[in-house]
Amino acid sequence: MKHSTKLEEQRHYTRVPFDGPARLSNANTSWNGRLIDISLRGVLLERPPGWEGKMGDPFLLELLLHNEAVIKMQLSAVHFDKRRIGFHCDHIDLESMGHLKRLMELNLGDEDRLNRELSSMG
Repeated sequence: MKHSTKLEEQRHYTRVPFDGPARLSNANTSWNGRLIDISLRGVLLERPPGWEGKMGDPFLLELLLHNEAVIKMQLSAVHFDKRRIGFHCDHIDLESMGHLKRLMELNLGDEDRLNRELSSMG
């Protein structure tokens, strides 16, 4: 329990639950998986069968939203176990950031909090 508490204390960005399909790929392979949650700075996915990776490895995530919009993020793996993989967002394009911002607005219900998080990104 101490470990997860420490992770919670290190987080500066609100995570919102999001159960949906995601496509994860690297230079060699792609996997279909399920997103568990998302924030402005990363995602947590169910570990897809056959996924192989290590800390710091680069990946591309494509998340199809209900309105057919796509969020694309360049990620690096920051933690994983047998069931889940946590990724840090290294880059997100402007269009994807707009979709992510809207998704966060709808789920947070607190525009001021979202604006504070966006401002802290620099």
